[in-house]
Amino acid sequence: MAAPLPPRPKISPLERRKSLTGWVFLLPASLLILWLSFWPMIQAAILSLQTGRGTRLSFAEPLWSNYTRLLEDETFKLTLQNTFIYLIIQVPLMLVMALVLANLLNNPNLRFKSMWRTAIFLPSAVGLVSYALVFRTMFANDGLVNDLLTGLSLVDAPVNWLGQTGTARFVLILGLLWRWTGYNMIFYLAALQTVDRSTIEAAKIDGASSAKAFWYVTVPQLKPMILLTAILSTNGTLQLFDESYALTAGGPANTSMTISHYLYMVSFRNSPNFGYASAISYVILIIVAALAVVQLKVGDKRD
Repeated sequence: MAAPLPPRPKISPLERRKSLTGWVFLLPASLLILWLSFWPMIQAAILSLQTGRGTRLSFAEPLWSNYTRLLEDETFKLTLQNTFIYLIIQVPLMLVMALVLANLLNNPNLRFKSMWRTAIFLPSAVGLVSYALVFRTMFANDGLVNDLLTGLSLVDAPVNWLGQTGTARFVLILGLLWRWTGYNMIFYLAALQTVDRSTIEAAKIDGASSAKAFWYVTVPQLKPMILLTAILSTNGTLQLFDESYALTAGGPANTSMTISHYLYMVSFRNSPNFGYASAISYVILIIVAALAVVQLKVGDKRD
C-alpha cells in the first residue's frame, strides 16, 4: 500500500496577495511583449503563405508555394551563399582577434590600458553611415588605399575594390572586422576578470610558456563567454544588412548582397511582395535557430 502523500502547505492570505501583486506588475510587460513580438511573428507566418503584390494578397495555391519558389530563386541562393561566406570567414577571425586583444590588454603591466581599450572599442560606437562613407572613400578608385598601393609600387594601376566580386566582399569583411572586433573584445575582457590567476601562475611554474598557459588554462575558463559571443556573432552575421546596403550596395551584380539585404529589396524596393519576403524571413529564422542549437550542443560539454 502506497504511503499517503504529505498534506500541501497552506498558503497564507499575505503570500497569496504578494504573488497576485507580482503577476499584476508583470501583466502589462507580458502583454506588450506578446503584442510587439509574438503577434507580428504569427502574422508573418500567415503572410508567408500568401501571394500577390502590395496589399492585394490572397492565400497561395499550394500554400507552401513561396517556400518552393526559394529553391528556384538564383538571387536568393547567391545572397545565401554570400552570407555564409561572411559567416565562415569573418566570425572566426573576429573572435580570435578579439580574444588575443583582450588578453594583451588584460596585462596588469601594460601602460595606458584605458586608452587602448577605448580606441579599439570605439569603432562599434561609430554611426553606420559615417563609417560606410569613410570606407567607400578609402577604397574608391582614387582613394587613400589605391594611392598608398601605387605609391609603394605594389600595384601598377588602381584596384576597383567595390566593382569586383572578390574585392567587394573583402572590403565588407574588413569593415565588419574593424567595427565589431572591439565590441567582442569587451566581453572577453569582462570574462578575464573572473579567471583565477593562480591557475596561470601554476602552469608557468610547471614550465608552460605564456602562449601555452593562455591556450590550455585561460581559454578553457573563457568557454562560456566564447560560446556566447559565437552565437551572438553568428546570429548578427546571418541577419547582416547595414554593411551590405551602405558599404557595397550589394554590388557588383548582387555578388556581395546578404540575404537580409535581399529581403529588404523584395519587401520595399522591387515590386513589393510581402508574402515571399515573409517566407525569406522565416528561412533566416530557421537557419539562425538551427545554428544556435548546434553551437550550444557542440559548446556545452558538461557531464
